Amino acid sequence: MSRRLPGTEHTDRPWRIHQITPDFLVEDVWAFRTPGAGPDDFPAMLAALRAAGGPKEAPPLVRCLFAVRSKLAALFGWDAPPQSADGRVRSLRERLPPDLRQAPLCQDVDGIPFTTLYQLGDESAQELAIKTLHTVCHLGWVPADNGDYELRMAALVKPNGLFGRLYMAGIKPFRYLVVYPTMTRQWERAWRDHARAHNL
Repeated sequence: MSRRLPGTEHTDRPWRIHQITPDFLVEDVWAFRTPGAGPDDFPAMLAALRAAGGPKEAPPLVRCLFAVRSKLAALFGWDAPPQSADGRVRSLRERLPPDLRQAPLCQDVDGIPFTTLYQLGDESAQELAIKTLHTVCHLGWVPADNGDYELRMAALVKPNGLFGRLYMAGIKPFRYLVVYPTMTRQWERAWRDHARAHNL
């Protein structure tokens, strides 16, 4: 099963994302099981995740909770476009060094509002900027203790003021009781399906 890791498991690795997000906080770091995966299987893992889909493919109760959250967000404007002094929050793509700007982009997943920043052979990053916060979902490919490789996910956040910090605190139970368990089942099942299809 997946497991939560200390933030140092993300910050101590030489990921390229560090040079782009020095003003972001490491909110969560998780490891997901991918039995039989090797060092070159990261693109296949990302393809499996895209095939697994987003919340629309989750169980009915989870879809209902996501729908309730969506209604509340619409009512209180949580997901409204963020505002800054010049009228917008700049995408992190503007911070990318030239080689990452030229890196191929993977296809975004339907139902998940993140936009891809870059994809490399062992890491990728997606961002989302809304009224309450600016966040990055970083995925990394890391050797596990048993010799396989496993997927790591880090959630990096930059709350928008006091309201953003309160929002993060308020959705924490939702993340731990709904989002991460659902993500674990979908992502680990996606890898198992891929492994069976390719006799891994």
